[in-house]
Amino acid sequence: MDPGDEGAAGADGRYLIVSGRRWRTTDPAIPGSLRQELVNELMAARRLVRGDPRPARRRVQDAKVALGERGDPWWAPTPDGQRVRLAAAMRALLCHRGPDATICPSDAARVAGGKAWHGLMDAAREVAGELSRQGILAVRQHGVDVDMAAAVGPVRLARGPRW
Repeated sequence: MDPGDEGAAGADGRYLIVSGRRWRTTDPAIPGSLRQELVNELMAARRLVRGDPRPARRRVQDAKVALGERGDPWWAPTPDGQRVRLAAAMRALLCHRGPDATICPSDAARVAGGKAWHGLMDAAREVAGELSRQGILAVRQHGVDVDMAAAVGPVRLARGPRW
């Protein structure tokens, strides 16, 4: 690798070469505001690695999976890989927004699906339901915790009791 290759991207834009190492790029289909939130979460988590590495590394992993830099390649997603990415996006966005914040399942679908996010809404609601059953997330309607399986209409996701 030539020194001039520093920062060079692969011809297809899927990888970036840094110091002779190939790194997967961020999914370009993530809407800008959500991408910035995930990058901010990634940077905050990286700063915490030295002080409290275990939870910080989990946060780094979630942010990188949500960004498409780890896990299934963003250009060739599988149904299972999309579910993993949806869960990571939910956790990363809630972590970034703070302990009392909520997100819409569509935020995670937009991260994992880009312009085709509508097709991921059923999967996003299923993943939210699974995380809720584990106590990681709470599903809310009108500020009240509800069972995702019984919820009809818009819901919000918050940190659960086992966060």
